[in-house]
Amino acid sequence: MATTIPIHPAGSRPRRAPGGGEPALTALPPLSVYVHVPWCVRKCPYCDFNSHALDGELPEADYLEALRSDLEQALPSIWGRQVISVFIGGGTPSLLSAGAVDTLLAMLRACLNLLPDAEITLEANPGTAEAGRLREYGASGVNRISLGVQSFDDARLRALGRIHDGAQARAAIDMAQRAVERVNLDLMFALPGQDEAGALADLETALSHGTSHLSLYHLTLEPNTVFAKYPPAVPDEDAAATMQDALETRAAEAGLERYEVSAYARPGARCRHNLNYWEFGDYLGLGPGAHGKLSFHDGIVRQARLRQPGSWMARALARDGSHLAESRRIGADELPFEFMLNALRLRAGVPAARFQERTGLPLAALMHQIDASVRRGLLDPDPTVLRATPLGWRFLNDLQGMFL
Repeated sequence: MATTIPIHPAGSRPRRAPGGGEPALTALPPLSVYVHVPWCVRKCPYCDFNSHALDGELPEADYLEALRSDLEQALPSIWGRQVISVFIGGGTPSLLSAGAVDTLLAMLRACLNLLPDAEITLEANPGTAEAGRLREYGASGVNRISLGVQSFDDARLRALGRIHDGAQARAAIDMAQRAVERVNLDLMFALPGQDEAGALADLETALSHGTSHLSLYHLTLEPNTVFAKYPPAVPDEDAAATMQDALETRAAEAGLERYEVSAYARPGARCRHNLNYWEFGDYLGLGPGAHGKLSFHDGIVRQARLRQPGSWMARALARDGSHLAESRRIGADELPFEFMLNALRLRAGVPAARFQERTGLPLAALMHQIDASVRRGLLDPDPTVLRATPLGWRFLNDLQGMFL
């Protein structure tokens, strides 16, 4: 059974913080929705996401029915709030039929106050991309596609266990660009057998398609993955850092600014959904294993759904709250680290006033850590902004750790 706490509708009268005093939050932050599709054709050896190799037919009808039940049970906690973005992630959401995506988006529009210009992203893999399906996703309301390309080098793709090749990746980009206005490409670097020239060649191919957004990820060997158990030979830290510097320089020359640790965009093309995460906005997570953060006037709640798709579907349909693996209020002692963990990922940082707006705590709660970080040259001394210095961004884990 899930651990639950009582929560009240977002539009209800603000409550006072425990022990009296003013409400913790005077205004609620922007709200996004994340929908998790947990199935893949095959589990990649580096992947630590909640994804499951598909065995047989995709249970679309059961999944959509459970998703509707999950959403309807969540509505009292977000009632009346506007939704600025939707992200359909996975797994491989492009395994869903065009009809299933249309049903999913119609469900969200019917139940939520979705802004007319909301950013609606769907993740797709080149190995599952099909021209007609991507066009139909666009016709249903998807306006941004994020393609998991990872590399254009066939040897590197085989080393990563990907099911597509470079030619399929290039074809999928062309299909996506004809289907929607905005396309993101995921690329990895520091791959097994890759050198700086190979990483730059991947970037050049991506740039040749005129993409407006790139996500460039350093391959990491995450615990509980095949690569963790059988680690491949990958470039060392110095070589990987040199690669990243070269990639950032070339992306900047092409007009893409590195605005977040792994995100590069042309002007006006930043990912609104991910920006909301990094600015400590709210997000409702739906689907197996999905996480959420919801603010109320008297505190902030974190939620997590059951990870196993079958268990989540069965328990969501039971409508007794047992599809939640966790629902707990974030303690005041946790909020500074949670806020800074996200905000410091942004190269421009966030206004200092945002801390109290999003946590309900005075900035004084951070002053000891701020002073120590400034003294070490890791945090900008400007009192109006919370922003890493170039040194702090280079040693971001150290800087974030100072706010634990």
